[in-house]
Amino acid sequence: MNTKLIKNNGGQIAYEDLGTGGGTPVICIPSMGDLRSEYRFLSPQLQQAGLRPLCMDVRGHGESSTVWDDFSVAGVGRDLLELARSLKAGPVLVVGTSMAAGAAVWAAAEAPELFKGLALIGPFVRGETSSTNRLLYSLMFSRPWGPAMWLMYYKTLYPSRKPADFEAYTAALKANLAQPGRLEALQKMLPASKSASEARLKSVRAPVLVVMGSKDPDFKQPEVEARWVAGQLHAELSLIDGAGHYPHAEMPEIAGPKIVEFLCRANN
Repeated sequence: MNTKLIKNNGGQIAYEDLGTGGGTPVICIPSMGDLRSEYRFLSPQLQQAGLRPLCMDVRGHGESSTVWDDFSVAGVGRDLLELARSLKAGPVLVVGTSMAAGAAVWAAAEAPELFKGLALIGPFVRGETSSTNRLLYSLMFSRPWGPAMWLMYYKTLYPSRKPADFEAYTAALKANLAQPGRLEALQKMLPASKSASEARLKSVRAPVLVVMGSKDPDFKQPEVEARWVAGQLHAELSLIDGAGHYPHAEMPEIAGPKIVEFLCRANN
């Protein structure tokens, strides 16, 4: 992989520029506890549409540095802003999954001139973590069993079918979490506040697409949450029947074209 690094707030964010033919940048931000290769199925579809996918590792994950003082949506949002500005390519498009969707909301409200459109997948954009759940996360994902526990949970996020490379992919994810500092970063990100994105939902001016799997296990009522988020953002909504938290990887032939079509419209 052709890893590039940008510095922000004393740390480094790793990303990969997959745009071989130019085009408007599409910054793809993975879910917490995942890698930038989460977008391995969507990136080729973006390229084929003439767009320039750039996939970043969120702070603490992948090849990004592990020591940060803020793992909230605002912290990740600042990394998005730094990458967008560093490209010097004008307004960008963004795809964000889960908590990264909240980070995209925060960033789009903070610097609206930098964004042409947002595709938010399984968006976590509101809510606080209870003290009970904070303790539970701390216990469940402690060493040495933490990486294996995360993989057990991760497999539930694909309720209908798993990609053909799922075993190899999850082995690489487990190995990454086993590296010093990475599991600890995940422990800090899991209970991090989403209030900063919730407070800014009505301030986003860029066009938005909300994508939600109908069986996303991270929400008690996925469709209800998706409709609420879409309503707050005056967004388009695409419900992917039978998909879980990663419809763009679980059903790339269904979710991918919907995301690409929206981004191309937002780009024009």
